[in-house]
Amino acid sequence: MPAKKRTPATKSRDTKRTEKLPAPFNPLPSSLTPFTTSLSKKHVYVTHIDGKPRGFKFKIFLVPVAMNLAVVLLFLWRMNYILPWYGSLLLSTLGYTADTPALNSQSSTTGLFYVVLRRAFTFILDFLLVVFVWPWPVEFCLATTHANPVYWRLKVGFQDKEIYVRRSRTEWDEGLLEDVLEPSKSRLLLSKTTAATDLMLLREKTGYLTMNADWDLDWAAMVAAHKLVESKEVALDDFDSVVLFWAKDFGWVCVDRNAPGGQADPNEDKRRQQVFAFRDALSAIGKEDLFFRWIEIVQFESSQPGGFGPEKQVEVAQKIRELFSKEGIDFDEFWMRAVGSQGLAADCESE
Repeated sequence: MPAKKRTPATKSRDTKRTEKLPAPFNPLPSSLTPFTTSLSKKHVYVTHIDGKPRGFKFKIFLVPVAMNLAVVLLFLWRMNYILPWYGSLLLSTLGYTADTPALNSQSSTTGLFYVVLRRAFTFILDFLLVVFVWPWPVEFCLATTHANPVYWRLKVGFQDKEIYVRRSRTEWDEGLLEDVLEPSKSRLLLSKTTAATDLMLLREKTGYLTMNADWDLDWAAMVAAHKLVESKEVALDDFDSVVLFWAKDFGWVCVDRNAPGGQADPNEDKRRQQVFAFRDALSAIGKEDLFFRWIEIVQFESSQPGGFGPEKQVEVAQKIRELFSKEGIDFDEFWMRAVGSQGLAADCESE
């Protein structure tokens, strides 16, 4: 279907809306418009691409599968064990059979007390299991509000590059989007989303493990995102580290991560990537402990009184070179081979 022709009036309205948006917020790119049809206007969303090997993702997913399978088996065992007892108790209550344990204990107050206590404990235990534990496998396999992990894996499978979509929890986003561009609310949103898109978090954890007190995974949105990529309606890279939400005065809005207040600047991301590459190279030769000792030295020296000025940096760099030299590694040469540059991004001094 041909795109709807935009009239001058429409262009004028779009320009007006764009001018009103304060930094670091921007109108959502039109390429992601098809994706928003699967989202709720009541939540903030974060998308990213997980590039970890599919075999690793498979092993991670086996953990919740095994846990939920264990819960189901335990429940089946419990039902097989306790249902006959509940059946006999019901029959005795209706007067069809005699409640032998209660009758035998009537001659002793202590005996009757233990019968009541034991039954109360059984009732409470089974109540807690049904209310708090049984929902785990049910949500894992049958949840329909935002789909469920089993549905997601059946539809998407295991891929080398997977799109993950996180949805804000109502514990902190309730009422937030009613006036999200108000300074105090925008600060809260930026604080939460900056932590959620932290490069170290996304590098260290596979997407399945990014759920926490602030964010849930939206399984249905993840399936919808993959379908859009498969149908070539949206490019895979368009989902890389996107923060989006609905603002009543502007429609769908995203956070410009490179703008002041949006998130760390591009050089910061590049510096972290270089550090990770250096760590991986050390791990490949069995010297990962050197990486952590290097980090410890830098953190300790930078926290000392007097600051971490140029002279101190040179002194610390010499200590690090000596540390690596004792292990038979030329720090500068190894850094160059592992990272491909003489120093950290936007930093003239090589450590």
